[in-house]
Amino acid sequence: MDLGLTDRTYLVTGATRGLGFATARALVADGANVVITGRTEESAARAAASLGERALGVAADNAAADTPARLVAAARERFGRLDGVLISVGGPPPGTAADNTDEQWQAAFESVFLGAVRLARTAAAELDEGGVIGFVLSGSVYEPIAGLTVSNGLRPGLAGFAKSLANEVGPRGIRVLGVLPGRIGTDRMTQLDALSGDPEGSRARNSAAIPLGRYGTPAEFGRVAAFLLSPAASYVTGVMVPVDGGARHGF
Repeated sequence: MDLGLTDRTYLVTGATRGLGFATARALVADGANVVITGRTEESAARAAASLGERALGVAADNAAADTPARLVAAARERFGRLDGVLISVGGPPPGTAADNTDEQWQAAFESVFLGAVRLARTAAAELDEGGVIGFVLSGSVYEPIAGLTVSNGLRPGLAGFAKSLANEVGPRGIRVLGVLPGRIGTDRMTQLDALSGDPEGSRARNSAAIPLGRYGTPAEFGRVAAFLLSPAASYVTGVMVPVDGGARHGF
């Protein structure tokens, strides 16, 4: 299937590893250009080099107010165009309502929530018809996840923002959507399983609760995200798409 990605250009944040990197890899494999961000110049450059000449690595802090304009400028300077963004950041710190501190909430709000809003808002002003804005969120959009109270608080709000933005920019031919990873085998998931004190037991129990009976791979997530960002999904907007092996209990 031709996704129509050849020579299109996408920004993918938090893409030096994990879900962002897997999506960037899938985009490049189908002929797209990508600007990927990481916390340091070294990590961003290393990840971009592994993807080849169609990738540019840029150090960026999602919480910084100047990041969106800087990333858009980098895409236009290197590749001459911008067709979409996928906004992904590392997960907020785990914890309960009693445990998470004001400082943790504030830092997570700046990077996970406000940083995403800024980039989406900037992208919406820059994109032409056919453009797309994607958010990597979480199953916590629909169901709270035990031990991830900060994520439970912020992700649903971003989903609401994404839906509002989809309604506002839809008449201009711009799509907005969310991708909701379930238990995907990333470093983040390894960290969360380790919190139980029995990582292997935790993974076994969690896998048993997934209809497909296993954790997903980053590549499986990346292929779905790349499709949703592509012109092949040109009539998909305003939705939250789970990639979770059937773990969500509702329809």
